[in-house]
Amino acid sequence: MEYQKINTLFKRDAKNVIIPTQYTCEEFNYLKDNLWECTEKIDGTNIRIYVTMKAGEGETPWLYGVTIKGRTNRAELPSKLVKKLENIFLKVDWAKVFPALTPEDTVCIYGEGYGAGIQKVGSKYIKNDVNFILFDVKFDDWWLKREDCEDIAKKCNVDIVSLIGYMTIPQAIEFVKNGFKSKISEDKDLDAEGLVLRTTCGLRFRNGERIITKIKHCDFEKFKAVYGDNPNPNQPNNPNYK
Repeated sequence: MEYQKINTLFKRDAKNVIIPTQYTCEEFNYLKDNLWECTEKIDGTNIRIYVTMKAGEGETPWLYGVTIKGRTNRAELPSKLVKKLENIFLKVDWAKVFPALTPEDTVCIYGEGYGAGIQKVGSKYIKNDVNFILFDVKFDDWWLKREDCEDIAKKCNVDIVSLIGYMTIPQAIEFVKNGFKSKISEDKDLDAEGLVLRTTCGLRFRNGERIITKIKHCDFEKFKAVYGDNPNPNQPNNPNYK
């Protein structure tokens, strides 16, 4: 169960610059005035933690298995991150985390590996170490709600991505455009990468995937560098406002 690709909110022009007046999906426009669950987007590497169970013997009637993977099955993870993940998830009492789990179930915990040596800003998050932060959990075909993910994170003794608040899409755009500081970084001056927006009740696109999107601060910085602070809609060299 690879994590679904998150559509960016805006379409892009020929210069790969966002077009702030055009959304990538019609659902975003339809739902723009609803409140979305907005969490901090972490600049790291995608991690999947699979949890399974099978029948055991004697005093151990059930055995729990843990498989650690990156975004894809072929993704290579830094050895220090793998050690950190093993140190976390091989010590969890899974019977307490997922008491209703059966051998027929498939559970995947999704998160971000981040810290020193992971992406350019990794050492600003954690100067001399790496860590894992949870952002989603899927139990069979069900995406769990925020409160359930918080409970699982607590039982696994890991952090969960910061809930910034509930905003409409226009509010979230302005919030990211203005910039805000990361809630998890050791460097308190680190600007957050942006927001990930989910519908509060788990709505899905027609293809069955969840309606989810992201807004990145760097996209507005690039827009400003190319078109300035207050681009004129009538400028012929500005395709964003034609």
